[in-house]
Amino acid sequence: MSARPVPIRDGLFSVEVAESGTGRPTLYLHGELLPPTWQPWMDGFATDRRLIAPQHPGFGRSTGLEHLDDLLDLVVYYLDVLDVLDLDAFDLIGESFGGMLAAEIAAFAPRRVRRLALIAPIGLWIDGVPTPDVFGLPASELHQLAWSDPSSQAARGFAPDLGDDAERFRATIERTRSLMAAGKFVWPIADKGLRKRLHRITAPTLLLWGDRDQVVQPAYGRLFQGKIRGSELVTVANAGHFPLLEQPPEAVAALRSFFDR
Repeated sequence: MSARPVPIRDGLFSVEVAESGTGRPTLYLHGELLPPTWQPWMDGFATDRRLIAPQHPGFGRSTGLEHLDDLLDLVVYYLDVLDVLDLDAFDLIGESFGGMLAAEIAAFAPRRVRRLALIAPIGLWIDGVPTPDVFGLPASELHQLAWSDPSSQAARGFAPDLGDDAERFRATIERTRSLMAAGKFVWPIADKGLRKRLHRITAPTLLLWGDRDQVVQPAYGRLFQGKIRGSELVTVANAGHFPLLEQPPEAVAALRSFFDR
């Protein structure tokens, strides 16, 4: 894996882009609840494709958040990123906050997205099944909600009490920055009209959900499936909000099966 800063709009923004592999391009848009780092499942997934993972503005090393005012600004920004990266026909994966962005991109630029995978995306709202306020919950409580087994090895690697005092302080600062960046576009609730645009998605779409997700409950998977024509919903057993980390063999196999068609 290699990472590099890429200037956007003559340097008004700088997007940090990690990349690995060769072949068909696949863009991955990360979520808001974990550090925007290269995740363990990605190396194996990139063995036969070019996997590209940018960090959103305000996350990690990407800059320019102050130049964006709302979700539409962010979507247009990503259309500029696609132009700079020369991505005219590509597969797209989005997770949580990144899943909402991926759905918006596929709706705004349907001819560019070959296949679309949304992993527990935010962006819709069900009155009887509200999503928790991830911006206000203590990190320890959010950790309990996000994982099927918060004491598992995968979950412990992202626990808020991991490391010494200095490491926990750095993690707290990074988590706060990430949530503030995401909150600029989706606070107090993430429903910003996405349901009115989902009909524009023409790419074959996979919806991937952990069966024990308490952040974006599986009911939202069924709602997305009803809104995106021809989409398929795959539920991963014994997984919470991060099936690719908690149950990587099953979740990655579902992605591969979908994208290899």
